[in-house]
Amino acid sequence: MKVLFLGDVFGKPGRQAVARLVPRLIARDGVDLVVANAENSASGIGVTPDSAEELLAAEVNLLTSGNHIWAKREIVPYLERPGSRLLRPANYPPGTPGRGRAIVSTPDGRRLGVVNVEGRVFMRSLDDPFRVALAEVEALRAEGVKAILVDVHCEATSEKNAMGWYLDGKVSAVLGTHTHVQTADARVLPNGTAFVTDVGMCGPWESVIGVRKELVIERFLSARPVSFEPAKRDVWLQGALVDIDDATGRARSIARVQEKLEET
Repeated sequence: MKVLFLGDVFGKPGRQAVARLVPRLIARDGVDLVVANAENSASGIGVTPDSAEELLAAEVNLLTSGNHIWAKREIVPYLERPGSRLLRPANYPPGTPGRGRAIVSTPDGRRLGVVNVEGRVFMRSLDDPFRVALAEVEALRAEGVKAILVDVHCEATSEKNAMGWYLDGKVSAVLGTHTHVQTADARVLPNGTAFVTDVGMCGPWESVIGVRKELVIERFLSARPVSFEPAKRDVWLQGALVDIDDATGRARSIARVQEKLEET
């Protein structure tokens, strides 16, 4: 099973990159399933039903999220729909709308379990992502799922690294999101878990992590609040391609994905 996992989709430029490049990558690389982090897909912060549906229409099978999942009020009913294909981090308190794990299947019936958790270092105080992730993984294992991917949405690289080692041998892949900067440490850990600290983002590079660079610089120089807007130019799609052994659930390989959206 080849799984393409896409980093934080940032605003309209990120959605356009997904729509135009994902079908090409599926055909070129023999991708079986596509998972994307959608938490910034609506104007650079949050996700709406429309932005989620736009990504799902672009041959994405499942969407994950993170700390910006609640930025748009209209997403709450969408999360609560039966069979919703948008996850929120699993380590929010009991009773929170939505769910933190799901199973998606290939046309020939092979299954991939996906777990979404949010870190706590330099972020809000949530339930322990390590214990919650393990519980969600065990629940998937109880359903007979062998291939499992974990989106660990964290600020600190140390927390993402620790999660990779903690789940090594228990899941197929632990892939980091949130910082929008693709790291160069993609590898398969000793017990068969593919890992990368951050898969990057799908969005404009002529920016500061997706936002118009002039606005971010002004905020740093003035120390005053500045309304952010998504940048538009030099758009790239970033993520990771993980090859998983169907029989064991162990990762065979992981490769960084970095594709430029050509301007038209």
